[in-house]
Amino acid sequence: VQLQASGGGLVQPGGSLRLSCAASGSIRSINAVGWYRQAPGKQRELVARITSGGSTNYADSVKGRFTISRDNAKNTASLQMNSLKPEDTAVYYCNAEVVYGTPQRTYSHWGQGTQVTVSS
Repeated sequence: VQLQASGGGLVQPGGSLRLSCAASGSIRSINAVGWYRQAPGKQRELVARITSGGSTNYADSVKGRFTISRDNAKNTASLQMNSLKPEDTAVYYCNAEVVYGTPQRTYSHWGQGTQVTVSS
């Protein structure tokens, strides 16, 4: 099982980016999916999380600007980021709680990280 994150890049303040996370492999199901970020010299922090039922929670710093979503049929998740600020600059990682194997168990997987830079 692998997670592939994509969609990062350089954007001006006030701009938008959409990050995607795709899971592949012999997956039975995916429980919660989260997007995290880590800025230079800082700890990794949770940005947004979505459960298998669609319940979401966000870091206070991104509420109203970021939206997390998922497509259970495609084993994908996205993070729509609007009104980006320089302080959003970080490497963004997706994390998923993936159910697979025999017997079935839940494993935590991380994507490889994608750089988001907000700068004029």
